[in-house]
Amino acid sequence: MHKTVFLETFGCQMNVVDSERIIALLAEIGYRQVDQAELADLVLLNTCSVRDKAERKVYGHLGRFKPIKDARPDLIIGVGGCVAQQEGERMLEQVPYLDLVFGTHNVHRLPELVQQAEKKAGRGSETDFLDRETRLNLFPQRSVTDSITRFVTVMQGCDNFCSYCIVPYVRGREISRPSDEIITEIRGLVAQGVREVTLLGQNVNSYGLKEDGEISFAELLRRVDAIDGLERLRFATSHPKDMSDELIDCFGALRTLCHHIHLPVQCGSNRILAAMNRGYLREDYLAKVDRLYRVCPQIRLTTDIIVGFPGETEEDFADTLDLVEQVGYADAFTFLYSPRTGTAAAKLKDDLDPAVRQQRFDRLLAVQQKKSEEIWNRDLDCELTVLVEGESKQGDGQLFGRTTWNRIVNFAGPTDLIGQMAQVRITRVFRNSHLGELVS
Repeated sequence: MHKTVFLETFGCQMNVVDSERIIALLAEIGYRQVDQAELADLVLLNTCSVRDKAERKVYGHLGRFKPIKDARPDLIIGVGGCVAQQEGERMLEQVPYLDLVFGTHNVHRLPELVQQAEKKAGRGSETDFLDRETRLNLFPQRSVTDSITRFVTVMQGCDNFCSYCIVPYVRGREISRPSDEIITEIRGLVAQGVREVTLLGQNVNSYGLKEDGEISFAELLRRVDAIDGLERLRFATSHPKDMSDELIDCFGALRTLCHHIHLPVQCGSNRILAAMNRGYLREDYLAKVDRLYRVCPQIRLTTDIIVGFPGETEEDFADTLDLVEQVGYADAFTFLYSPRTGTAAAKLKDDLDPAVRQQRFDRLLAVQQKKSEEIWNRDLDCELTVLVEGESKQGDGQLFGRTTWNRIVNFAGPTDLIGQMAQVRITRVFRNSHLGELVS
């Protein structure tokens, strides 16, 4: 009889990949996934510490499982990911019913930790960072899939140390996976029916820069683009300072590369960008955006913006609004600044009135929502090419797919279109998706 695991994933695409790896590793020791904690023998949280009050939220979330543990003492509860890396054994001290904690470099140790917990051999915590060679041998790979789209990890870690960011402290230093290994994995995925891959890394366009003899990220894109059977190629996430002209030119030259890029700017003020340790000026960023539009006029950009960084003045904020107007983002993920313990920014004096911070956030949101509405409304009555990914959550016999701009489109159609490119006329535009009709 199979044992069962309930896994909840928080945060970024990297965590999605890690969770897939967790499920595959646990399958090797007899676990199958279920969608309710009450039905599980093992409950796991794969956490992210990038967002506000992440640690507090994880501790609060764990409280949901205490009644289940009280009723079934044999239930094993574990926490992995960035919060686990950050908190380590403190989590075991704070949560007496927690059985195991595993950090970002220790997913491969999870079966051992689970088996230890099964034998009542003590509570376990593994949060040590691994050496470079060991990490290179442990990059997540998928040899079996039934998906149309797939994430493929090409690098891990970050060496930028932006002053507000916890990632280098919980994910470790930057390493790039061998390009031959990446190409082999993608060829295997395409042979199984994958039609779109997204290359992932904390700072994906610095791929290969720290590895002797490795190819550039632009060259990696060219080699992936040449794989027969692949329809679409994406990548995330980019740091503007590593966005080379060679990489930008790929948007005008490669058959499969989608006309969308997520390019986090964080702020439009040079003074605040310097305090954030971002490594570029607003002029540098706008020059790269201008080149992207010239190389690929139909490209659409999305971004991340932090509002209310310590020391931000009204003039600094006005620079951000101005930059948002100039670039014309299709969407922006906007955040109120909040300190992360252990980062350089957490030590800065922060005397900005919370009400002012919130007001600026609301003003930025209004500007961006107007721009997003304008851009997505351009698609109304247009025929767009959609890669059909599966049956829609909307039901009613609908399918869903995505445009080259990563926009979800729901439409009625036969299931044999799944995995195919389809022409869809957009009939309605919503905040986060489109509705369309299949074009014969």
